[in-house]
Amino acid sequence: MFRTLVNAFRNKEVRTKLLLTLLLLFIYRVGCWIPTPGLDVHALGGEDAATSVFGEMSFLGLLNSITGDGLSNGAILALGISPYINASIIAQLLTIAIPPLERWTKQGDEGKRKMAMFTRVLTVLLAVVQVVGILISFARGGYVNESSIYGVSMPSAVVYILIGVVLIAGAVFTMWLGERITDLGIGNGISLLIFVGILSTAGLAIVNSVSIMALGEADAEMQPWYLLIFVVMVVFIFGFITFIDGAERKIPVSYAKQIKGRKQFGGQNTHIPIKVNASGVLPIIFATAIITFPQLIMQMVGSDMDNWWTNIFGTGSPGYYALSALLILFFSYFYAMIQFKPDEVARNLQQYGGFIPGIRPGRATQEYLARVNKRLTLFGAIYLAVIFIIPSLLFSILNITIGFTSALTNAFSSTGMLIVVSVALEFQKQLDNQLLMRQYRGFLKQ
Repeated sequence: MFRTLVNAFRNKEVRTKLLLTLLLLFIYRVGCWIPTPGLDVHALGGEDAATSVFGEMSFLGLLNSITGDGLSNGAILALGISPYINASIIAQLLTIAIPPLERWTKQGDEGKRKMAMFTRVLTVLLAVVQVVGILISFARGGYVNESSIYGVSMPSAVVYILIGVVLIAGAVFTMWLGERITDLGIGNGISLLIFVGILSTAGLAIVNSVSIMALGEADAEMQPWYLLIFVVMVVFIFGFITFIDGAERKIPVSYAKQIKGRKQFGGQNTHIPIKVNASGVLPIIFATAIITFPQLIMQMVGSDMDNWWTNIFGTGSPGYYALSALLILFFSYFYAMIQFKPDEVARNLQQYGGFIPGIRPGRATQEYLARVNKRLTLFGAIYLAVIFIIPSLLFSILNITIGFTSALTNAFSSTGMLIVVSVALEFQKQLDNQLLMRQYRGFLKQ
């Protein structure tokens, strides 16, 4: 990874893309610290707010960790990229149920532009819904200056409207930043924004934990042991995620020899790689978004319904883990169905004279590929469910979630670690592709 970065900075074009990516990410992080007019930033950053509004069991707590504490800072980019993620999930699901949307996905670049515009409009609508839920929660906690903004007296309705407009505009600006990173920089901009937010949350948690330990607060004699156990577990989980990320099933393929004119074609052996976890972290992101979004709706309806949902399906409850595992299984198969199509692969193999040894071309090849893909998808779904549930249970069993370590366990969640590893590996692949393309271009110039 470090060698790749050194080589990237040596190439002028790649260095320009990399610096532009860093600049846009820096702008995003600055926006996560600029306060929103009308919000009581000091009250939001206090301990009472951290335990009540942004607690581990709340939807706002999850949103705050993804945005790198942007929500607890009352920042203008407090919503982060969450509305765009939810809009992308809904748009992909609607492509199966609505025929016009399905036709857009098959129309090439024009269809992609239509789907992108549809996703942007849906992002704004979801941002409005989330802003309403957040403002209701903040109003109940007394974190809104209902009578003035920067000392200027205003009606409470105007204050809430201005706060809502600023937060919605921040969500749209964040979406724009992600798209600009994808178009002008390196890697997927949306993934990098989430990556930076999670790393920022983890970095702040580490700094706060070490500072508390240095000051000798909260069971300082036990803290180094808790920290050591925590680091060992995190390193092991990171290694396991990296190992599974590269695991794949290679299906051998042979091409028959063909003679056209005086030339011979084919006669070579290759393979079809099918990854064990082809969907990456997307099923977990989809499942988390689906299971936490109703809690935001419950907060808008009433506190009783909110408490009911939190007790049964709140973060850390048995119902939360059970429902998350089922949703991960569903979205793993859903994404595998979209990404890998055995009928098209079998048709292409037959068209170009390829075959799988021991399998008849045509329908038999299609059924074989579908069967292998389903089995790998099942193992991948089980892996995602295990890596999503087990770390949280281990942290609870070892009783690490006390004192300063509670912030660490929240920051280094299983979802966050999966996203960090997946995005880092994908970013390295993007850098390697950029460098390889420039090397070939230089070879052709010579």
